[in-house]
Amino acid sequence: MMCRFSQLRRKEVINICDGSRLGCVGDLELCIPEGTVKALIVFGPCRFFGLFGRGEDYYIPWDCVQRFGEDIILIDKPFQRREGEKKKRRW
Repeated sequence: MMCRFSQLRRKEVINICDGSRLGCVGDLELCIPEGTVKALIVFGPCRFFGLFGRGEDYYIPWDCVQRFGEDIILIDKPFQRREGEKKKRRW
């Protein structure tokens, strides 16, 4: 199966463990020398109508992806949040 990244971005990611919708694919993590996909990255949910930014991004390892459908991607294992991307401020 061949798929362009622009087509992949339109697909919604659903966790089949609890049926939750995580959002649409926002980015990929690639291994350049091998040319393989390491993980899918789904941007976090918007906070308060998008005025206060987004929540943490979801990091989905490639081995968690179970199936690709016409408009969805099913993952099997619980997702991990991406660490180190956004630092929280202390007030």
